[in-house]
Parts: sequence; C-alpha cells; structure tokens
Amino acid sequence: MDLGLAGREALVVGGSAGIGLATARLLAAEGASVTIAARDADRLRAAAADVGETTASKVEWFCVDVTGEDAEAQLEARYCDGRGLDVLVVTVGGSIRGRFDSFGDDAWHDNYNMNVIGPVRVVRALLGSLEAGRSPAIVLLGAAGAKMPYVNQVVSNVHKAGLLALVKTLSHELAGKPIRVNAISPGRTLTRLWLDRAEQLAAEQGTTPDEVIEEFAAEIPLGRFAEPDEIAQAVVFVASERASYITGQSISVDGGVGRGLL
Repeated sequence: MDLGLAGREALVVGGSAGIGLATARLLAAEGASVTIAARDADRLRAAAADVGETTASKVEWFCVDVTGEDAEAQLEARYCDGRGLDVLVVTVGGSIRGRFDSFGDDAWHDNYNMNVIGPVRVVRALLGSLEAGRSPAIVLLGAAGAKMPYVNQVVSNVHKAGLLALVKTLSHELAGKPIRVNAISPGRTLTRLWLDRAEQLAAEQGTTPDEVIEEFAAEIPLGRFAEPDEIAQAVVFVASERASYITGQSISVDGGVGRGLL
C-alpha cells in the first residue's frame, strides 16, 4: 500500500532510539524527507547513519531537549525558513515505577515536564510550519497505562492520560487548519527503557532479565512484548494520507492488554 508519504517533510522528536528510531526508518522507507531530533548528538548521529544504511536515504538531525525552556526557540530557529512540515511525530516520554507514597513533588514535576510539557512545547513551536505543510498530521506517543492504569506506575499513568486529553482538545482546535492530531498508545515494548527495567528488577528479585520479561509478558493476551517496529507501523499509518479522516483518536497498540470498550 502506498501511504502517500513520498516527498513529505517529517520530523521525529525522540528519533534517536526505540519507537522514534523505528518510526524514522519507516518514514524514510516510504520516501519521506526525515529529520530526527533528541538530546544526545552521538546517538542522533548513529541513528541517522542507521536509517541511511537501511533505507538509502539521507536523514538530517539536530539536538534539542524538550524539557528545557529554550526548546521552543531552538525548534523555531530550525524551521524559520518558512518550509512546511507535513508530519510531526513526538515520541519523547517515559515512566517511573513506584507507589504513590514514594514520590515527592520533584518526581511529579520532572515526569510531567517530559510527558506533557515537552510535547506541548514542540507542537507550539511548530504550528506555523505545520500550517504551511501538505495535509499536516501530528502523532504523539501515549501509553496503555493512560487508559488502563498500571500498578506501581501512578505518575506516568496520570501524565499520559493528560497527554491524551491534549490530543483530543488539539484535534478540535486545529481541525480547521486542517491539522490532524492523534496518539498511538503502546503497551509494553522492547525498548531500552524496558530492557533496563528488567535488569534492575532481576537484580532486586534474584532472577534474570529474561525471566522478568516473561513474567510481564504473561499479563499480555498475545503473550509477548511489542517490537518497536510494530508500534512505529501504527504511527506511520496514522500520519499518512491513508488515515486522512482519522483525528482526535488514541489508538491502542498493546497486544490486547486494554480491556475497555472505549
């Protein structure tokens, strides 16, 4: 299926690893002109080389920390030449494990800054470029825990739910532009976040990382974690012309973890 992305200008914020990197690969494979952004220059350079080798495409990159107050100025400067932006994907975010009484204000503020304020800054900075784009689409990364809160993950459960509220609200405000806004809400995915978490839990429990992954995978109806590419496939489809009538949605890609009807 031709997704209609050839020649489109795409930016993946959080594109140096995991789901963001997988998304950049797929966008480039569809013929989009891809730029990736994240905090670490070395990881960005390696990611751009990875995408270039696998897709024979040249990928641009630049550093930005969306949790910093100067993020908007950096993004605006990057796109100040008036070129349109057709696809904006924001995959930054993260979760921290622990019970409610184990977190003070700093943990709440830091996670909120990453999961909500970071994407807000990115979208706010690039609205003008999106308005100048062709059939522009924004895709943010939600989480299964926003719809069915995970135990021992209270902070990110709350903040990712807030991100989904942002998606729904923005989709109405920007529909007249018209800019589509959606979220992909992944379940447990084999990214560095989960691999590191498995190592930590294995050390605490006296088991192995593989056993930790198997234990969590047993809670998933499909019986396994997602691969980053499986989440990225959904991101790229929703960003494409084939999803031209989809906006304001949070689409779960969670292996069946979510039990709700809505």
